Amino acid sequence: MSSNVKTGFVGGLFGTVIMTAFREPVARSLPPTAAFLSKFVGGEPDDHTVGALLLHLLYGGAAGSVFAPVLAVGSAESPSSLEPETEGLLAGLVYGLALSVFGERFLLERLLEMNLERDERAVFHAGHVMYGLSLGAWVGSRSKGASE
Repeated sequence: MSSNVKTGFVGGLFGTVIMTAFREPVARSLPPTAAFLSKFVGGEPDDHTVGALLLHLLYGGAAGSVFAPVLAVGSAESPSSLEPETEGLLAGLVYGLALSVFGERFLLERLLEMNLERDERAVFHAGHVMYGLSLGAWVGSRSKGASE
């Protein structure tokens, strides 16, 4: 496994922990992975507390392991005047929002047939912004040329 993939995976885990720490006390519910497990494994979402959190971490790590190599290639192909941490933050913000829109439109609405209320949608998207910023900061601070 390349170092970018490893860095991204760990950054994705970090971002998921930050997102969950933000989301859980505000939404007062498990991540949508609990509904996913309920639908495809059985039982009620509350039956899958540990599984939902572990699956959410796995998704976050996997998404991070995609992000880091793409950011590294993009940075190498088109160098910017931004510091790596700033570039990571900005790219992470965009990535987090893209994941959020995909998650809402495809995973929640189509796959799980969930329709979020306006306030739930705002918290869902804000959580993914937290994920993207955390992931981007993690990856950016560990890239070549990052300030020490």
